[in-house]
Formats: sequence, structure tokens, C-alpha cells
Amino acid sequence: MDDIKKIREIEKILKILANKRRLAIIKYLKKTKEAMVGDIADEIKISFKATSKHLGLLFNVDVVEKEQRSLQMWYRLSSDQPNIVKYILETYL
Repeated sequence: MDDIKKIREIEKILKILANKRRLAIIKYLKKTKEAMVGDIADEIKISFKATSKHLGLLFNVDVVEKEQRSLQMWYRLSSDQPNIVKYILETYL
């Protein structure tokens, strides 16, 4: 990957992380290991729909993984996170 692509990827990740709701989701998943969308929404006190949108953004940059179980979607922190995300998780959350 060339330098410009790397910089754009880092910028994209940082923009996704620069949101208090998404940081709250990450912090909650770090604590609980995995959770359903509804539980996450209840914890961070926003709607199910808004939580799903935030989770979708986090999924798109490999911060979280998802797994369909029956009718519920479960989320957990990705085992293959970008290094910058790992650093933020270990250092600040």
C-alpha cells in the first residue's frame, strides 16, 4: 500500500472513531466482550436504529465483527483491528 492510501485509511478510521457514541460502543464491547444491538443501544442511551448505524460504520473499518444468531445480530471487537485502533483501545479505553 502506498503512502497516500495509508494516510487515507488512517484518516477514515480516525473520522469514524472521532464520535463519542462510537467510542462508548467500543468501551462497552471491551467490557462485555460481545453484545446484541439492543443491549448496546440501552447502554449508550440512543435508539436501536442509530446504534445500528454506528455499528455499521465501526464494522466497515474493522473495529467490530458481527455474527447473526437466530434473529439477533451480535457484535464484538474485531480480532483483526487496525493498529491505530488497538493503540487507542489499550491506551485510552
